[in-house]
Amino acid sequence: VVGEGADAITYDVRGDLASATPERPVLMLIGSPMDASGFGTLAGHFTDRPVVTYDPRGSGRNPTDTAPMTPEQHAADLNRVIQALGAGPVDLFATSGGAVNALRLVETHPDDVRRLVAHEPPTAALLPDRDRVLGACEDIVATYRTAGHGPAMAKFIALVSVKGPIPADFAQNAPGPEAFGLPTEDDGSRNDPLVGQN
Repeated sequence: VVGEGADAITYDVRGDLASATPERPVLMLIGSPMDASGFGTLAGHFTDRPVVTYDPRGSGRNPTDTAPMTPEQHAADLNRVIQALGAGPVDLFATSGGAVNALRLVETHPDDVRRLVAHEPPTAALLPDRDRVLGACEDIVATYRTAGHGPAMAKFIALVSVKGPIPADFAQNAPGPEAFGLPTEDDGSRNDPLVGQN
């Protein structure tokens, strides 16, 4: 763990950090909001170097918070983990929101990363239909706050399933949670980082 309280970031090291070399540096595997538990199988395939996984702020073993997070905050957290390891620069495989955060890390702390593989970064702001995509994302968060996990996750699944530009009436015509076998009842919890903060 690096930091404490609300700023605590939990990470895991597989292998011996001292075995890292310039040719085979530490490999970090990150996602967001996916935490370290989602990388167990993948990490097991890399036996030639130390592998580090971590729980992004507000996810996994860190204090849970559904306040909006920014790539800048996540990049600063990644920098803190890399500095705590004392083994930079690292090779970094980053997927989904983790890829966006890694791109910001490379921008703000270029000496932390030797090589980055940014896998499927959701960079909606760069798309021609960005206003509709960002509007759909805002609607997912609003749905989560008012109706809970099932309805919000149904809209998320529908959004990532759209091929081509997002229709203007996307939010009004999104399927309900029952279409995906998701809960229709609101259990009152609001601690899901995927639909609550990203």
